[in-house]
Order: sequence, then structure tokens, then C-alpha cells
Amino acid sequence: MGASTVSSVELADVARRLSGDRFDDYAQRGLGRAYEEYVARRRRAVGGLALAVNGRPIPSFYALLAEPELKFESGEVRLEGTPAAPDWEFLVPFQKVVLHEDGSAELHGPGGTAPRRAIARLLLREHYLVRSRADESASVKASPPARMPGLVGTIDQGITICRALPVVPLEVALLLYLAEERARFELDLVHAAVLADPRAGRLAGSRRVRRSSRVAWGLDRRIGRGHLSLLAARSLEVLVESNGLTSIELGHIFGGVREMVDSALQTLVRQRYATFDPRTGLYRARTESFLPPAQPGAAPPPAPVRPELRTGVQELIAAADARATCPLCGKPLPESPSALLCEDCAQKVGIS
Repeated sequence: MGASTVSSVELADVARRLSGDRFDDYAQRGLGRAYEEYVARRRRAVGGLALAVNGRPIPSFYALLAEPELKFESGEVRLEGTPAAPDWEFLVPFQKVVLHEDGSAELHGPGGTAPRRAIARLLLREHYLVRSRADESASVKASPPARMPGLVGTIDQGITICRALPVVPLEVALLLYLAEERARFELDLVHAAVLADPRAGRLAGSRRVRRSSRVAWGLDRRIGRGHLSLLAARSLEVLVESNGLTSIELGHIFGGVREMVDSALQTLVRQRYATFDPRTGLYRARTESFLPPAQPGAAPPPAPVRPELRTGVQELIAAADARATCPLCGKPLPESPSALLCEDCAQKVGIS
């Protein structure tokens, strides 16, 4: 398996190396609380995590952070162990990911299959931003307060930002943008493990709607702004890959207090990332929010025949981007569909 669990003492040593005198008693207590809370919420893993940088194995991601003179040129993320088939639910199976300095990557599947080219990015999940007592006092007076960015770009940029702020990551998401879809792998850096998707075993795989890399990139950029709580961000990711879920279903997926899930979903509605249908209790992602704006001079889409329908044409096009199901009724579309909607809904909306 991968390296052993990193202790809170080892994390404190890394933070002290990165921040020097700023790592006072106040910062040490904050890191200790963050560590204990993270360990208490430990999720199921699909396998161990082994890392290598510039062709050299490293015991943990923290060993890389603690060596400021080490420049990232290439890397490898390897899954250790042989996960059972159910563990791959909602994940793209892989054996290793080879990373390059320019942000490109190759995804190697299990069984020696041909590698798939991808663009790799790093998204901070759970982390501790080193804050001395003086830093905290200055932040309270700041207007507006500084926000911690989530999407830190390429692997090299992520390492540079973690060292400079400094921030101690506990969990990160490795995002791989493939030709047709985005693969997301959440890496538990404390326990050196690749985590299972939270939906596995709690949501039927048939409920998943695969989105294109274009939609996923827009989603990740919004999350990377750091304006959403971790629970709201994860709820949004799940909503985007579905035709709608209730707060009860999302509460079952993420666990915890249902009121917290309700609060996160209401935040998404207020920020216009999601809609709520009071008749069905379903929350749906506004997938058009994650697409690039229309080019200047482009012809506007035709108005629907029935404007009382839940969404406009632009949202329908965005929702059907994955070519998986009809975004209005949820009916599966035929393989290689020639239309955005199923036959019945196309007639109702007036789109051929």
C-alpha cells in the first residue's frame, strides 16, 4: 500500500518550514483542529496512493512541499491495490496518471490499456491556511476579507501556491479533462489513499448523467473561486451529473445533518447555480451557468413555442450537452442522437 498516515506532528513540522515565525501557537492549534476534524470524517478508499516526482518516489505530498528547492518537472500518481468492481462506481478506472510540467497528462487504465491524453488540474479540497494571530486580526479588519482560491491550476502552480501562502492541503482533487469527459480523483494526502466517490453505494449508477469536459471545466472554475462551502461545492458537482435530486437524496449521499445540506442547496439556488421545483422537491443544476458566453454577433436562439416550460432553449442545449438523456423528461436518448430532446419534448417545445 501507499505511505503510512501522516501525523499531526509531521504536518505541524511542514507548516513550520513553510511559514517560519508565522506558525505561532494560534496557528498550531488551528492546524490541530483541522487535522482532527478531517481524520474523524475519513471516507472510504478504493486503494492506496503512491507518488513520484521527477522519476523519484516520495513518501508523501508533504515531502514535496517541504523541499522548496525541488522543482516539479514530471510526476506520477499510482493507485496501489486492486479495487473491486463496485469501488469504480462513478469513477474512471485507472492504474496510474503521468503528469507533465505543462499541465498535460496521460491516464493509464488497468490491465495495460493504451493511455488517454488529458489536461490535468489540481483543486484544493480540505486544507488549512496557516494563520497567525496577527494574520487573523488583520483579516477581520480587511474589507472585503481575502478568499482562499480553490482551483490552483497545473500541478506545478498548485505546489507553488501552497508553499507561498502557505497552505497545508489535507485532500485535493486531481481533475483530468479528457476528450469527451472529465475524470475527478479525490486524493487523501493524510492517509495516502484514493477515495471512493461519495455516491458509490448510495445512489444508483443509472442516475448519473455524463457531462462533457466543456461543462465540467466551467463547473470547476466556478468552484475554484472559493465562494462556496465544501458541502455546497460537492452538492453542485453531484447535481450537475444528474437530472435532479432531492435534499433527502443528497443528505443520504453526504451524510451529516440534513439542515446543513438544505442550507447548502439554498445557497446554490440563491447564486443561480441551481433551481428548485417545489412540486417534485427536485434540485437541478443550471448547466448553462457553466458554459462560455455566446460569441458577439451570434444569432440568438429561437423562442420556445411554450414559454411556460421550465427552461429556455439555451438551458436545454446546455443540459443536453452530455447527449445522455432528455433534459426535460429524463427519457434516455438513442445512441448517437441527432436531436437535443426526445421526440415528444421536441414537439412540445417547437425544436426540430
